[in-house]
Amino acid sequence: MDKNIKTFSQHLDNRYGKTGTKNRTDFEIKAKSFAIGELIKEERKLAHLTQEQLADKIGAKKSFISRIENGHSDIQLSTLYKLIEFGLGRKVNLSIK
Repeated sequence: MDKNIKTFSQHLDNRYGKTGTKNRTDFEIKAKSFAIGELIKEERKLAHLTQEQLADKIGAKKSFISRIENGHSDIQLSTLYKLIEFGLGRKVNLSIK
């Protein structure tokens, strides 16, 4: 095996620090926010809703939906619940591993 080839985990360790460090935790939080935003965007499109229509359903602004979908908003759990359950008509299912 080539010693210059690194695993993805090694790359993250080199770039953001080991798991548990502040930089790595900050990176992982941003990555999860981005992933949640992508899920919401996908579900919104499956529901044939625009960002504006989804925003209207939950009493928010289109710019707020845009920030969430782009991973630029740290939303509260109650807002996430409202978005998914009331805005998209889906159910929240939480899993901890």
